Parts: sequence; structure tokens; C-alpha cells
Amino acid sequence: MKPTRNSPDLPPTLAFGAHPDDIEFGFGGVAATETWAKRRVHFAVCSSGESGTNGTPKQRMAEAKKAAGLLGATIEFVKLAGDAHLEVCVPHTIRLAEILRRIRPEVVVAPSPVENQHPDHACLGKLVRDAARLARFGGLQELRGQPPHAIKQLFFYAMSPEAEPANITPVLIDISAPEIVAMWTAAMKAHASQMLTRNYIDFQLTRARLFGARAGVDYAIALFPNEPLVFDSLANVGRGARQF
Repeated sequence: MKPTRNSPDLPPTLAFGAHPDDIEFGFGGVAATETWAKRRVHFAVCSSGESGTNGTPKQRMAEAKKAAGLLGATIEFVKLAGDAHLEVCVPHTIRLAEILRRIRPEVVVAPSPVENQHPDHACLGKLVRDAARLARFGGLQELRGQPPHAIKQLFFYAMSPEAEPANITPVLIDISAPEIVAMWTAAMKAHASQMLTRNYIDFQLTRARLFGARAGVDYAIALFPNEPLVFDSLANVGRGARQF
């Protein structure tokens, strides 16, 4: 089932991934819920997966474009230092801050900065966190051509249990609707080259079922807020995962 047409009036959610499949595996179910609800989502992929064991850069970029289309998202590829060469440095941070100013999202998601995972994931999480701050500074010489922009919230996603921040209580996003699970699964299947390495689809669906069990739903994805969430009213806080 195809996602509903996105509304051009809403600021997009901006999702960063270090490699062509990261966003789909770690955040794809949430992206599907957003586009299904007519909210825009944009992917920024920060390498072409050129250091991966399986799949050529051309193949992996094509898979990422197909997956983004299945999720109803737009996509761009960002040239930094390349797969397995990301590092936390000022030029990379400013490059991502430029994207934030250009896209002007309210919500940004990125891989978690926990160290015990692919080093590119942790580096990108730190880069996005720092870029969100630099994007606000009007006096930054390299970005003088674009007006400053402040996001509302930064969330981290985890590709594996080891990458989940231990010191942050997650926000659980219910993705149980059958059409959402189908969209997410199809997007993960689009990365056929990576299935030669591991059955990532079953791995991520299993994680989503476990998070769902915590929340009393079929499937959920955990997002980890970089800063405390602020609500205008208790009426907007949702519900707790614990079933009292």
C-alpha cells in the first residue's frame, strides 16, 4: 500500500544516516508513520557504503533511493569523508549545519552516539548534535548565506541493543498498523545486498516486537531524546509503557 501524499505545508522531519541502509533499519517504521499521516520526511545519507563487504556504492545508493521511495521520503547523499572515514571535526559539522539551515526541520533524527557500534554511527550522532547547535549561530562565517535555524528536538535511533543509550529513557513510537509494518518491511527488503551479510529484517522486526511488548502494542520503535521533552499540556504527553 502506497503512502498518502505528503503535505508541503509542514516542516519535514530530517533523518541522517551514515550508510545507505541505516535510516531504514533503525528509523524506517517511524518514517512510514510520518509519511502515512501526510508529514514530510527527508533522508540525508552521509556515505555511499563504499567500504561495506557486500554491494557496490552504485548498487547501495540505488537501493537507498528505492527504499526512500517506498517509505514516501525524499533523499539526498552527502559527501563527507566516505564510509568508515567519518570523524567528528569542524568541516563535517558545518556541512551538516548547512543542511539543517537549508531543510529547516523541526525534528531531526540521527544514529545514537554510543561508542559500541560501527564508528561511523557514533561519529554521525555527535556530528548532528553539534551541527544542530552551530545552525543556530548567526555569526558563523561559513553559513552567512543562509538564515540561522533552531530545531525543536533531536532524537537518536539505535541500530542494535548495544547502541541504545543506557542513560536516556526512550520514547516508544507505536508502528503496529499493518500498512506501516508492510511499508517498513518493503523498505528494508530493498537493501538486498545487505541481506547477504545478515538477516537484518528479522533482527529489526524482532527488536520492534520487543519494544512493542513493553508498550502493550504489536510493534514499536525506540527513539532517544537528546534533551528533555517539553509539553504544552498534560493532554499531549501520551501514555506510559508500563501497564499498571
